[in-house]
Amino acid sequence: MTSRGKFIVFEGIDGSGKSTQLEFAQQYLRNHGLEVYTTTEPTARPIGTLIRGILKEELKVSEETLAALFVADRLDHIQNDDDGLLSMLDKGITVISDRYYWSSYAYHGLHMPIERVVKMNDICHQLLAPDLTIYLDVTAKHSMQRITARNEQQEKFEKLELLQGIRQNYLLSFQHHHQDLTTEIIDAAVSIETCTVAVQSILDRHVINQNI
Repeated sequence: MTSRGKFIVFEGIDGSGKSTQLEFAQQYLRNHGLEVYTTTEPTARPIGTLIRGILKEELKVSEETLAALFVADRLDHIQNDDDGLLSMLDKGITVISDRYYWSSYAYHGLHMPIERVVKMNDICHQLLAPDLTIYLDVTAKHSMQRITARNEQQEKFEKLELLQGIRQNYLLSFQHHHQDLTTEIIDAAVSIETCTVAVQSILDRHVINQNI
């Protein structure tokens, strides 16, 4: 009987290095013999594509509508028949996601009470809670320096004052919600190599050594 895969989530404000560390983590786990599937939110499916247009400010909707769209995209992410998270995990595949419902708490919590966002996402939490969340922590100032260096069009939330509030919401959410879940916070304002070593140490403790 195939054992269930682990569900790992990378979180952080924009420019925290999530995408880079997720790729390194994927390779590290594969090198240790695990089958790994990586994904991201918003997804590339229809609802996620609509959200990406809103984040690029190609379309304007209310903050409540955007929060609800994220819940809908997340439910589809979890349950769809093509590459749904539950299906992957049931096959014994380790799943790593770039963002999950913690991002909704942090970002949508700028415009509505975090408790309301948590309640909206309760169905997602009940269906699938992360086995491990790795939060890459950088200040908003550090984040903006990295975002500016990309020389790309900035999205809806990529503004200094917003990122300050988002970071605060993340840290408050980890303190007050889902305290039974395993969450590791890493100082990501260091070199990529130093951050990678810290992530690998966490993966050793919570994933690899449990699969020996």
